[in-house]
Amino acid sequence: MSTEPPPPSLTERRKAATQLDIAHAAAELFAAQGPHATTAEEIARRAGVALRTFYRYFRSKQDAVSPLLTVGADRWRALLEDTEPGTALGPALRAAVEQALAAPDERSAEALLRTRGLLRAVADDPALRAVWYRVNQESEERLAPVIARLADGADETLDALEVRLVAAAATDAIRIALETWAGTGAGVEGPGSPADLAVRCLTRLLGGLGGIDGVAGAPGHR
Repeated sequence: MSTEPPPPSLTERRKAATQLDIAHAAAELFAAQGPHATTAEEIARRAGVALRTFYRYFRSKQDAVSPLLTVGADRWRALLEDTEPGTALGPALRAAVEQALAAPDERSAEALLRTRGLLRAVADDPALRAVWYRVNQESEERLAPVIARLADGADETLDALEVRLVAAAATDAIRIALETWAGTGAGVEGPGSPADLAVRCLTRLLGGLGGIDGVAGAPGHR
C-alpha cells in the first residue's frame, strides 16, 4: 500500500497560491521601502486581496513572507529526497545545494534577487528576522529524516545525534551563505554567489563527510 499523501485539493492549491501571492507582495514592499514603512493594507492591496483575507492567513505583516521563504527550503529538501539511492551523503548535499541555488534562467535569478532584497530588510527588523529563523528551524527539523534515510541508503552510519548535527549544519550553511551574499554585490552565479558560498560553508561544516567538496579526503575527513 502506498504511503504517499494524497495530492492537494483544488481548494488547498488555491489557498497556497493566494498565500504565495501575498508573500511576493510583502517581499517586494519590504525590499523597496522597508518593513517599518509597509502596512498590511498595502501588502493586501498589492496582492489584490481584501485585508480580511490577509489576516485569515497571516498574523502579522512580517509573517506574510514565510511561504516565500519556505518554498526555497522545500525545494532543496525535495532535491535531496530525489537523490539516486546509494549516493554518499556529502556529494548528495553538495549537488542538492548547487541545484537549489543555481540561476540557470531569468526566473531563478529573479527569485534569488528577491531573496536578497528580503534578507537585507531582515537585518533591520527583529520581527522579520524571527520569521526567517523560524523557517530555518522548521526546515532543519524536516530535513533530519531525509538525512537519516540518505545515510541508511548509502550505508553510512549516523546515530540520532549525528543526523541532527548534519541537518543543522546543512541548514545553517545555506542560511549563512544567503545572508552573506545578501550583504554583497556579488552576482547570482560564479564566485561569491549563493551556490558558491553555500558549498564553501558545507565544506567547512561537513568536511568529515567524505567527498563533500568533490575531492576524496575532504578537510577533516577520517
